[in-house]
Amino acid sequence: MIEFDRVSKTYGSTTALADFSLVAPTSKITVLMGLSGSGKTTIVRMVNKMVTPTSGSVSIDGLDVSGLDAVTLRRSIGYVMQEVGLLPHKTVLDNVTLIAQIAGQPADVAHRNATEMLQMVGINKQFFTRFPHQLSGGQQQRVGVARALAIKPNILLMDEPFGAVDPIVREELQDELCRIQRELGLTIMFVTHDRHEALKIADQLVILSNSGHIEQAGSPSELVANPANAFVRKILGV
Repeated sequence: MIEFDRVSKTYGSTTALADFSLVAPTSKITVLMGLSGSGKTTIVRMVNKMVTPTSGSVSIDGLDVSGLDAVTLRRSIGYVMQEVGLLPHKTVLDNVTLIAQIAGQPADVAHRNATEMLQMVGINKQFFTRFPHQLSGGQQQRVGVARALAIKPNILLMDEPFGAVDPIVREELQDELCRIQRELGLTIMFVTHDRHEALKIADQLVILSNSGHIEQAGSPSELVANPANAFVRKILGV
């Protein structure tokens, strides 16, 4: 479980997040949705200490992350973003294996986990020896997800991970993510601007306005049936 307790973040005179509180439940997909500048990415990056709160606390299973070593924490949490960031001079298999080894896995274990995760996300063995530039955008995103999963995390952070691929591939990746989440029991925090994506994959959907203000949170069906205000209706298109 990930809990944000009255978290704020300021950059000089700019408030990115103000008094934000939320619980992302264990083994569920929590989707953050809102306009640009609503604090979605800031919220997600606080979980692995890429961003430090100005005030308030972020905890994982009751442990305040401020007291945890940042490197150790990041090696235990999967992170996938829109810009996949695969190493261009390494093969698909080596890209995934390397991250598992950096997380502390012995070479043979890292290789086995990389192979298993690549197959889980739908990358056939014939692609293992290819380089990133030889893959489609959708394949590169699958490798990015496999790389995040190879460290065997309980938590997966995803920041607009499918935003750069075409709609058909995006649908496939969403289906794969939901299947993987069910199989592995991951706690996922997912950032998106796409309402169709949000409604499809979310167990808990959180609609944000300026500075991380929660306009409404609940299941997608609850929000669609009973939107709290005009802002929520507009975001969800209902």
